[in-house]
Amino acid sequence: MARIVMKFGGTSVADLDRIRNVAARVKREVTAGNEVAVVVSAMSGVTNQLVKYCQDLSPLHDAREYDAVVATGEQVTSGLMAIALQEIGVEARSWQGWQIRLKTDGAHGKARIADIDSDELIRRMQTGQVAVVAGFQGIGPDNRVTTLGRGGSDTSAVALAAAIKADRCDIYTDVDGVYTTDPRIVPRARKLQRIAYEEMLELASVGAKVLQTRSVELAMKQRVRVQVLSSFDAADGGDLPGTLVVDEDEIVEKEMVAGIAYSRDEAKITVRHVPDRPGIAAAIFGPLSEASVNVDMIVQNISADGLTDMTFTIGRTDLARTHAILAQHQGDIGYREILADPNVAKISVVGVGMRSHAGVANTMFKALASRGINIQVISTSEIKVSVLIDADSTELAVRALHTAYGLDA
Repeated sequence: MARIVMKFGGTSVADLDRIRNVAARVKREVTAGNEVAVVVSAMSGVTNQLVKYCQDLSPLHDAREYDAVVATGEQVTSGLMAIALQEIGVEARSWQGWQIRLKTDGAHGKARIADIDSDELIRRMQTGQVAVVAGFQGIGPDNRVTTLGRGGSDTSAVALAAAIKADRCDIYTDVDGVYTTDPRIVPRARKLQRIAYEEMLELASVGAKVLQTRSVELAMKQRVRVQVLSSFDAADGGDLPGTLVVDEDEIVEKEMVAGIAYSRDEAKITVRHVPDRPGIAAAIFGPLSEASVNVDMIVQNISADGLTDMTFTIGRTDLARTHAILAQHQGDIGYREILADPNVAKISVVGVGMRSHAGVANTMFKALASRGINIQVISTSEIKVSVLIDADSTELAVRALHTAYGLDA
C-alpha cells in the first residue's frame, strides 16, 4: 500500500466528462489499496476569466480581494470532484486551503507556503477517505485567503505530498511526460524516463511549461518523488508511463544535455549612460526587487568616459511597471535613457552532464551562428547555458540546438 498525491491541472478537469475520467483514475488507485489525496486546479479557462473580471473593474485592484475572487475556481472543482467520486462509490470530501490550514505568508497573489497542518487529513485518509484538496490557495497570517501565483496548484500538491509523507506525487497534465524539448516545435523530441531535480528546476525556470518552478524547488528540497504523466491516457492502463523527477543519484547515465527550453515571455531593458560607480547596480535593481520584479540575465558594459550601459531581462508583463519604477528613480540612478525591446526570446540548454563535458557552450554558439542567429545576451550556470535572441528566430534556434546536441529521436 502506498500514500499518493494525485494532482490534476485545468485541462484534465475542463468539463464534467473529464472530471468523471479523473474520478475513475482515482478509484483505480483506491481499489489497489492506496491512500489517496487529490489536488485540483480550476477548470480550464476559469481562472483567466476571474482574473479578467478583477482587471476590468480595476487595473490596480486590491490584491486581497483578487485572491478572494480567483481562489473560487479551485473551490468549484474540488466540490465537483468529490461528488464525482461519491457517485462511483468512493468515499471522498473536498477541502479548501483554509480547511487543511495550508498556512502562507501575506504576499497576496504570490504567497509562499509556511506550513501545513496535515494531521486530520492523514487520519481521514487512513480510514479510506479520499481527500480532494483545492490547489493554488492557502490562508495568510490575517486569516484571509491567499493564492500562490499562476501554476500554484503544482506547488500545493508537492507541499501536501511532503506534509503527509507521500510515497509519490503524480502531476497529471495534457502531456505524457517531460520531453527533450517542445514536441510541437521538434516532432523528433524524446520523452525522458527520468530527469534530475536540478535539471527540471532549470528547465522550468527558463520556459518549460510542464511543471511550475516553485513546485520543483520544493520537491528538490523535501526530496518528494514527482511523476509527470498524462490524464488522457487510458485510466485502466498498466504501468504509469510518465517521467520521474528524482535525485541525480538515481540516474545512472547522465546525458550532457537533458533538454532545450525556450521562453517568449521576455523583454530586454537597457539603461543607457549610467555613472560607473560603486552602488549603481543596487540603485537600479533595489527598487525593482522591492516591487517584486524578477530580473534574470544581466550584462554591464564599461566605457572609457566613466559611463556604462546596463542590460537585463524581465518578464514581458513587467515591462511597463519596470519603466515606471526606473523613471521614478532616475535622479538616484543618473541614467540618460531607457531602451526596451519586447521582441526577444530566451533559449536555454540544460543538463547535469555539463559538469563533466567541455565545449557545451561552444556547440550552442556554433549551431546558432550556422543558422545566422545573432546572440544578444549570454548567461550561464553550472548546468545551463542561456542566450537571448530575436523572438522571430525561436523555433529555428530550438530545432538547430536539438539536432546539434544529438537529442533527435
